[in-house]
Parts: sequence; structure tokens; C-alpha cells
Amino acid sequence: MSETWMGLIIGGSALSIALLMMIGHYRRERRRARLLRHLNRHEWWHQTRGRM
Repeated sequence: MSETWMGLIIGGSALSIALLMMIGHYRRERRRARLLRHLNRHEWWHQTRGRM
């Protein structure tokens, strides 16, 4: 029975680590998409004209 519990503990910790890594990856991708979306916010002619 001790080996069964050891397997469950190791498997559960591996799954929890994988879950935390998946959540971090998802958050990074959402942040990256948001930053890329805001990068194209201004039209190109605002950047090409000089200031007066």
C-alpha cells in the first residue's frame, strides 16, 4: 500500500506542476496577443508626419 500512495503523490505533484506551467503559458500568450493588438493601434500616418 505504501508504493500505491507514493505513486499517487508523485503523479499528483507532476500533474499539479504541469497545470501551473499550462496556466503560465496561457497567461503569457494572452499578454503577448494583447500587446500585439495595442501595437497596431495608431495609424501609420501619425508616425510618418513630423511634428510642427
